[in-house]
Amino acid sequence: MTEQSIEFAIEGMSCAACVRRVERAIENVSGVQDAAVNLSTERANVRFEDKEAQAIDIIKAVENNGYHVKEREEELRIEGMTCAGCVRRVEKALSKLPGVLDVNVNLATERARVRYLPATVNLGRIKKAGRDAGYEVAALESGATVEGPTEQQKIRNALFFAASFTVPLFIIAMGRMSPGLGTAMHELLSEKVWMGLEFFLATPVLFWSGRRFFETGWAELRHLNPGMNSLVMIGSTAAYGYSVLALFASGIFPPGTATSYFEATGVIITLILLGRYLESIAKGRTSEAIQRLLRLQPNTATVLKDGQPRTVPIEAVITGDQILLRPGERIPVDGMVLDGQSYVDESMVTGEPIPVEKRRDSEVIGGTINKLGALTIEATRVGADTVLSQIIRMVENAQADKPPIQQLADRIAGVFVPIVILVAAITFGLWLALGPDPSLSFAFVASVSVLLIACPCAMGLATPTAVMVGTGKAADMGILFRRGAALESLAQVDVIVFDKTGTLTLGRPELTDFQTLRNRDDALTMVAAVESQSEHPVAEAIVRAAQGKNVSIKSAQNFQAVPGQGVEAEVDGQRVRVGTERYMAASGITLSELKSVGDQFAAQGKSPVYAAADQQPLAVMAVADPMKPTTPPAIQQLKETGLQLAILTGDNQQTARSISEQLGIDEVIAEVMPDQKASKIRQLQQTGKCVAFVGDGINDAPALAQADVGIAIGTGTDIAIESGDVVLMSGELTGIVHAIKLSRQSNRTIRLNFLWAYGYNVALIPIAAGLLYPLTGWLLDPMIAAGAMSVSSIFVLFNSLRLRRFTVGSTQNTSAPPPIGANPNMTDG
Repeated sequence: MTEQSIEFAIEGMSCAACVRRVERAIENVSGVQDAAVNLSTERANVRFEDKEAQAIDIIKAVENNGYHVKEREEELRIEGMTCAGCVRRVEKALSKLPGVLDVNVNLATERARVRYLPATVNLGRIKKAGRDAGYEVAALESGATVEGPTEQQKIRNALFFAASFTVPLFIIAMGRMSPGLGTAMHELLSEKVWMGLEFFLATPVLFWSGRRFFETGWAELRHLNPGMNSLVMIGSTAAYGYSVLALFASGIFPPGTATSYFEATGVIITLILLGRYLESIAKGRTSEAIQRLLRLQPNTATVLKDGQPRTVPIEAVITGDQILLRPGERIPVDGMVLDGQSYVDESMVTGEPIPVEKRRDSEVIGGTINKLGALTIEATRVGADTVLSQIIRMVENAQADKPPIQQLADRIAGVFVPIVILVAAITFGLWLALGPDPSLSFAFVASVSVLLIACPCAMGLATPTAVMVGTGKAADMGILFRRGAALESLAQVDVIVFDKTGTLTLGRPELTDFQTLRNRDDALTMVAAVESQSEHPVAEAIVRAAQGKNVSIKSAQNFQAVPGQGVEAEVDGQRVRVGTERYMAASGITLSELKSVGDQFAAQGKSPVYAAADQQPLAVMAVADPMKPTTPPAIQQLKETGLQLAILTGDNQQTARSISEQLGIDEVIAEVMPDQKASKIRQLQQTGKCVAFVGDGINDAPALAQADVGIAIGTGTDIAIESGDVVLMSGELTGIVHAIKLSRQSNRTIRLNFLWAYGYNVALIPIAAGLLYPLTGWLLDPMIAAGAMSVSSIFVLFNSLRLRRFTVGSTQNTSAPPPIGANPNMTDG
C-alpha cells in the first residue's frame, strides 16, 4: 500500500486545545499514520495509506468536530471525450491526484466539476493530469470568450478533409474489383501505380484527420487503459501498415496476399469522424441553450449615490446599497423596501399568479418583476447569496448527476475494447503457432480482420444518431429535448408529478363566476367602472372580463381604496363598493343570500369578491386561476397510458383537491414550500419509481432537476426551462403525450442500435479470427472485414433515420371552458 500526504487549511481553531482536538480527530481515521496541525498557519499536514476516499474521510472527521476545511471547486472544459470510457478515464486520472476530493465528468456538456484542497493540489496539476490522459483541459471563466475553432468545428474540418480523400480512394479500390471497370483500370495503369495513388490518398486521412485518435489512443495505452480510440488507432494503422508493406516490400508476402487495404483505413477514419460530428452537433445545441437560459439576473442596477441614480454593473452592488426600481424593471438583488408602494410579480419564485403588494419593510427577491409604482430598496443579499443564485446552485448540483444510460455505457466501455485487443493478440499467436505456411501472413491477416470487424464505429453512432433524429423530430412537434439522455429516461417513467400554477392552470387570475341580484350587464358595468380605477390584479381580471363581454365601462368619481380589503367609487350617482366579506361588513352592508354563494365559491378553491350599490347587495364574483383548455384531454390521455399522476403545489389542500377532482388525479401533495419540492420528488424516487416532474416557475427548478426527467413549460421562466430535460415550447400539456410516445420509439431504436452494433460485431469476431478456416479453408479478408464494419454503421444510421417518419395523432380540445357570458354561474338575478 502506497503512502500519500495532503495539506489543507482549517478555519475555526482558536487555541492549543483546538489543535489537539483536530489532530485526535484525524488520527482516529483508519489508515492515518501521522497528523501535524499548526495553529499559527491554520494548516494540517497528514500522511496516510493510499486508500480510496481516504482524503474525504479525513476532511469529514475535521468538520464533524466543528471546524471548517477550506476547499475549492472548479469547473473545467474537457475536449476530446467521445464515449463513456473517456469519462471514466478522466475521472480516474483526476481522482488519483492527492488532494482531489471529488470528480464528476459530464460527457454531454464536456465539463468536469472538481472539488479539491488548494493547499495540496493546484489547478495547474489538475489540468496537466487531464492532458496526460489524452484530453484538452481548460478552466471555465465567467464571461470568457473562446478563441479559435470550437471542438465541433475541428471535427467538421477533419471530417470534410477525410471525406475529400476517402471518396476517390474508395472509388479506386472498388473500381479495380469490378469485372468491367477493373480491366479498364488495369489497362490504363499498373496495380502498383494504383496502389501508390491509394497510398497518397490514405496517408493524409490517417495522419491528419486521424491524428486525434493517435493522440488519445497513445495516452490510453500508455496508462494501460485502452479505449475506443486505441482500437481505432490500432485497426486503422494495421490496415495502413499492411498496405504499405504490400506496396513497398511485397516480396515478404506469400503470392497473392500482397493486397492493398488503404481504403479500409480511409473508411474507418471517415465514418468514425462522421459519428463524432453528429454527436458534437447535439451537444453543441444543448450547451448553447444552457448559456442563454441561465442569464435571468439583470446585468445592471440603478444605485442611489448621494441621492442621484447611477447605473452600475450588478457585480458592483454591495450589501447596504440603495437601489431604485422603476415600473416594469426586474429586481437585481434581494432587498428590503425603504420607500414606495407597488405590486411585484413573484410567480417565478412562489408559483402564485397574483402579484404581491410591497410597501415599506417588505422583502423583495432578486429576479422578480416590479409591476406598478417606483420602489427604493436596500440590498440585503447580493451575488451568490441571493435566493436566485442559491436555486441555480441547487439546479447545477442536481444536473451533475449521471443519467442511467451513461452507467450502462461505462460498464460496456470498460470491458469491450480490452477484450477485442486481447482476442486479436490471441488470434495472432494461435495462427503464428498453429497456422499453415506462411503462418506469419495468416496471423497478420486474421488479427487485422479482428480489429477491423470489431471497430467501434457503429457503437459510436448508435446513440448520437438516434438522439439527433429523435430530438430533431421532437423540435418539429414543438418539444425540445435539452439532453439526449432524457430521450431514454422519459420512456421509463412510472409517475408524472405536476406543478399546479402555470402548468395545469393559466397562471393568472381570471373572473370565473359572476352572480348578481340585478341585470347582469348593468351590474358588471358598475363593478368594472370602480375596478378600472384600481391597479390590483383582481381588479384587472374583472375589467378584462367586462371588456371581453363588450360591456361599456362607465366613468367613476371619488375613488377610494382600503388596501387588502376593497375599493369604492360613485357610478351614475350610486356609491358602489367592491371587496371582501370583511370590507362589506365594515361598511354596514348585509350580504343576505349572496353570502351562501360566496361560501360555495370558497369551497371550490376560488376567491369570492362581493359588490354593493348604495348599501344594497349587488353581486358576488369568483376569481381563480382557471384550467388550461388542453389540460383535461392531456391528463386523460396520460391516464390511458397507465402512468401514475400526482399534483405537487404550494396551494392549500382545498384548492389543490378541487383541481385534482376536476382532472381525476388521485394523488395530491399540497402546502409544499418551494425548497421542499425537490425532497418530495426524492421521496417518490426512493420508493423505486421513475419520476417525471412538470413545472414552469423558478420555484420548480430544484424539483425539475431532481426528477429523473424534468419537463418544463416553455412559456414559463428561463430557469425552469434550463432545469428541465424536456421543454414544451407551446406550453400545452398535450406535448407530454407526444414526448412520451416519441421517447419510447427512440428508446427502442437506441436499444436496437446497440444490440446490432455490439451483437453484429461480436458475432463476426470468431469468423474474422478464422473459426471457419478448418472447415471451409476460407479466411476472412481484411477488406471484407472493413466492409462488414461499414454495413454495421450503415444499418445503425438507417435505423435511426426511421424516426423521421414518426407521427402522432392530433389531440382535440374537447373541454375548453365557456366564455364568461356562457358560464352557468353567471346568471341574472
